[in-house]
Amino acid sequence: MQRRHAYATLLLLTSQLVPAAALAQSTAAPTPSTAGPAEQDTAQQQDTQPPVEVSAPGFDGQVPEEIVVTGRFIPNVVRATPQVVSVLSSDDIARTGEGDIAGALSRVTGLSVVGGGFVYVRGLGDRYSSSLLNGSPLPSPEPLRRSVPLDIFPTTIVGSALVQKTYSVNYPAEFGGGVINLTTKAIPKKDFLTVGGSLAADDATTSELGYTYYGGKQDWLGFDDGTRSVPDFIRNAPSGSGIIPAEQVLQLSNASTTLLQRNDQLPANWSAEISGGGALDFGSDQLGLVASVGYSNTWRTRLITQQDSVNAQGDLRNDYRTLLTDNRVVGNALLGIGYAFGENTIRLTNVYIRDVLKQARGSAAEVYNNASGLRFQQNTNWFQRELFETQAVGEFRPLDGVKLDLRGAYANSKRNAPYERQFDYLCSNRTTTGQTITYDGGNGATGFQCDGAYQVTQRFSPFASIIFSDLNENLWTGQGDLIYTLPNAIPLTLSTGYYYSDTTRFSRRLQFNYQTSVGGGTAPGYPYNLLRPDYLLSPDVVNNACPQVGTGACTIQLQFNTPLGAYAYDAGLRIHAGYLQAETSAIDGLRAVGGVRYEKARQFVTPIGTTGTRLNNDYWLPALTLTWNFAPDMQLRGSYAKTISRPQFRELAPQQFRDPDSDRLFFGNPLLRDSKLDNLEARYEWFFARDQRFTLAGFYKRILNPIEQVGFYTGADDRLQTGFTNLPKATLYGGEVEVQKYIPLDGLKGAFFATRRLTAIANYTYTHSEITADDSCVPNVLNQTIGSCSAGFGPAALQFRDGAPLTGQSDHLVNLQLSLEDTSRLSQLTFLFNYASDRVTNRGPSNLSGSGFQPDVIERPGIRFDIVARQGFEIAGAAFELKLEGRNLTRTRFSESQTFDSGKIVYANRYIQGRTLSIGLSTTF
Repeated sequence: MQRRHAYATLLLLTSQLVPAAALAQSTAAPTPSTAGPAEQDTAQQQDTQPPVEVSAPGFDGQVPEEIVVTGRFIPNVVRATPQVVSVLSSDDIARTGEGDIAGALSRVTGLSVVGGGFVYVRGLGDRYSSSLLNGSPLPSPEPLRRSVPLDIFPTTIVGSALVQKTYSVNYPAEFGGGVINLTTKAIPKKDFLTVGGSLAADDATTSELGYTYYGGKQDWLGFDDGTRSVPDFIRNAPSGSGIIPAEQVLQLSNASTTLLQRNDQLPANWSAEISGGGALDFGSDQLGLVASVGYSNTWRTRLITQQDSVNAQGDLRNDYRTLLTDNRVVGNALLGIGYAFGENTIRLTNVYIRDVLKQARGSAAEVYNNASGLRFQQNTNWFQRELFETQAVGEFRPLDGVKLDLRGAYANSKRNAPYERQFDYLCSNRTTTGQTITYDGGNGATGFQCDGAYQVTQRFSPFASIIFSDLNENLWTGQGDLIYTLPNAIPLTLSTGYYYSDTTRFSRRLQFNYQTSVGGGTAPGYPYNLLRPDYLLSPDVVNNACPQVGTGACTIQLQFNTPLGAYAYDAGLRIHAGYLQAETSAIDGLRAVGGVRYEKARQFVTPIGTTGTRLNNDYWLPALTLTWNFAPDMQLRGSYAKTISRPQFRELAPQQFRDPDSDRLFFGNPLLRDSKLDNLEARYEWFFARDQRFTLAGFYKRILNPIEQVGFYTGADDRLQTGFTNLPKATLYGGEVEVQKYIPLDGLKGAFFATRRLTAIANYTYTHSEITADDSCVPNVLNQTIGSCSAGFGPAALQFRDGAPLTGQSDHLVNLQLSLEDTSRLSQLTFLFNYASDRVTNRGPSNLSGSGFQPDVIERPGIRFDIVARQGFEIAGAAFELKLEGRNLTRTRFSESQTFDSGKIVYANRYIQGRTLSIGLSTTF
């Protein structure tokens, strides 16, 4: 087989930097003023900053003049909230050129994107952060995560994105790094219709070699045409004998889901979107409508080195080369209705997102446990994720000084993965009957070469498998927030609120192994075992799998098999919460807000056939933030809060799950418990000019019972898997600095520079964390009992390395943006630089010998460099925008590895990520 190098690109983690004070700013630059200094100063004091729409619990966007009397350059929303916040407006997002909100957020100070869409705040994993849509929680369509991957939210439907890094009691108690609130567009300022599209090429994927399979006729749209329909006998298998006979095996889809095919010319990526909106005036009232539909189809190929070791010296046990091709189709739709009357607003929002991944994989190795020749595995997968949310939000001002917010939402997320197929072949120069196979020399092909023929045998058991999995989660939420500003000489605002949520989930994973009717671990006989997968499952073979024994002597059947844990589980989480909060500025220039939240939750995971989990906890959680506006346009903030983090359903459920991005198996632990956090922060902010700032912050967090990912092996033949455990405690501290400066270029000669400026935006975050691994008993990832600990627990010191960093945390995050902008019209050229230092993705697994553990698995994100150019122009009265992008121009390699004391390096995942060049055009009427 001819083989060419084909690599892949991950979602770029780059976009615009917007520091914490960028909350109410629009990057659409104002037209230069010809007014004198006094007039300009007066205009600035009149608070002409463009508004940013934010819909969040207990958020009051009005600027309380009696609270802030100085600081004309302090943005409006920073004035409106005492917390440390960052906001991306729709103009901020547009400048980055990113297609999804995760990419845009990756430029905010202290934020990084891990795993293609999960936002980490200050190095803390997504379990320590929460995502809201218009103030209501979002369920995740990913069974491995509680938070939603933000890369499925296109920027076209998001009006603003708020990141709050300090805790306030009006938000849910699960807070460690931050809360991210997305506000959808509601009432447009003017009627509009926007149509756009883009084409992109990846130099590691486009027109290169990749794998694919036919599937169904509608796969390119992200919809299955019935090819992957799951028959009832599959769903009912656990309640029967567990054997699926030959006649039912033949009812399953065959060639369209089993035949792996080469594609030497993978297509380019494309996207298209249309959005529109308008507003109607009814006297002083206004009714708005916004609708948006978008579609994208992208390809990514990765040539991956996948290795592992099971001893302390780092000797390779498995050394695979994997060619993995992803075809991802994402569709999204939004329908929003807003009604504004007086100072009141009602919004109804419906969001639907469909994210489908069609994956084809070929993997070969000559080094594996008890190797007996070249081994080839092929996989064909279909992962379908859906998210639907409908919500109603009412923001009312019934009386002077009174604001009432009411929110209600229903959300549903689904994940279906039918027909996850795997076939395992062994290359041999002899048949299973002993006949010699002649090798043709490969005809000049490079790479792994089979010196005989591939055949399925009993060497690898099972020779083939098929998995059907599905997940369904429902989330009901309701919240009410009441804010009252007392009409007296001392500014005092009181607020209270109630929050309710009810989450239910059902998850099922049905794995079946192919075997002959002779029994488990058997494979078809010669000559059928030489056939490719679709012929191997044809009627002639299924009904006559042992031709050497006799016609019809045995058949091919499926055996229901659950490798570890439970094949299905039910889960639920019900929360009741209430809070009281007071805000005052009794001392001129000093603003204080403090409160307490009471939150009670019942969480359960009930797996079928094994022990489940029930957690019933309640907490009193105080929070206090002080803001001292000690000088014009300068202020100091200090914050302290207690928060929690609950284990996710997937972390508690003893059920296997394969992550298609990392190509790794995960397994839950029912012994996990809640984590508790103490959060401290101090921050200096200087807004030295309009839209320009310098900030410096320090933070400290102490985490009791943090939940960490841990690698483990179930046996000498099994690949690395990932489980979860609590550690005794961990600490995390660090600092961040950011600056934004505009440099006018009108002093340079030439008309070109007359209306242009240079924007320089930079931030740096340093984070250090340490885990404590002492003699405290913590859950064992394999449910083993170690030492004198209770069942399923073991001393932390025997399982982990004391002082190691938390998983997912980079010590250094650097973002730099240099942008040449025209202040009179749309014309931008932006250079984006991003760096993230090494971070742990998995705690090292224990050695199979039972003594000691291996080094941690370290990811090296490295450096990313992007260029984005945007140019506006008009044709026949229509406004057009041309966008050119160059992403990952450094062609950074993705690397996850272990470095052993012997100096040997084992690469868990290693591949080149390609450069991406794209062109997009949109027009607005």
